[in-house]
Amino acid sequence: MREGGDAPGPSLWPIGFAIGVACLLVGLVISWIVAAIGAALAIAFGLLWAREVTREVRGEVPEIEPETRAVADEAAPLSGDGAAPLPLYTRSRFLEATTIGLGAAIGAVVTLPVLGFMVLPSFTHISEHDVDLGPLDNFPEGEFVIATFLENPSIGEVSRRTAFVRYNGPDSSNQPSFTILYSRCVHLGCPVQPNGPIDEKAKQQFRNVELRPVLAQSFGCPCHGGQYNSEGNRTAGPPVRSMDRFEYSIKNGHLVLGSLYAVGNVTGNGAAAKITKYPWSSPGTHVNGIEAWLYPIVPSQVTGG
Repeated sequence: MREGGDAPGPSLWPIGFAIGVACLLVGLVISWIVAAIGAALAIAFGLLWAREVTREVRGEVPEIEPETRAVADEAAPLSGDGAAPLPLYTRSRFLEATTIGLGAAIGAVVTLPVLGFMVLPSFTHISEHDVDLGPLDNFPEGEFVIATFLENPSIGEVSRRTAFVRYNGPDSSNQPSFTILYSRCVHLGCPVQPNGPIDEKAKQQFRNVELRPVLAQSFGCPCHGGQYNSEGNRTAGPPVRSMDRFEYSIKNGHLVLGSLYAVGNVTGNGAAAKITKYPWSSPGTHVNGIEAWLYPIVPSQVTGG
């Protein structure tokens, strides 16, 4: 007991607020329903907690008379008897302030990646160069060809890229259809290899582009065991999405590569494939589902180097 009445008992609102935040964080990974319940609990208990903490200061502001003081000829001796008592901060107040600080820190950890995802795209518009891979006759229908090229010849070997190109025949609108997979693993960026023999004797050269046929219906990453099927879908290992692809166009009977884009998943095969397409993102980054909101874009890797 303290002077002026009993001390207030411990409040349950901070516990409920912490449980709500925990449910929200877990729900972001496993289920939207759990996340919604956690958010509702955190908001409800947070409001009740704030209402209780501010109860003493939500009353009417008392009127304070202006201070008047006479000037003394001599300084009065200091005395501890009339000194105003120092404000007391109880343990419960300290714990409440600590919990509020922890809640703010958790909120920042959850919010900053989302803000980064929304803001950083404005800094990631780095120019890319189209690449002419040569005449369409260089790509037999239904077979993969390994295309190695310099994306930007003016800067030399640092711009060398590799793609797996397959001509699928005409699509539903009778236009040439291609599957063009980027050779970088979407786990950590290691070079993916075709699971099949490469026909080095049939190698062709078009300008600075090297073309080598390969008998492969799947691809594998030697670094950590990631495996992909012929459409680039992950079949085993740690990759978090399907293999990235190149946009393409047909110009004067030549196949021209465009920009990279990320792929969430591919259904169907060849010209009939349905692709869930997203802006390019760095290896190891989710592009669909709630996980995508937890990974901000990395500007230095936007060109897929």
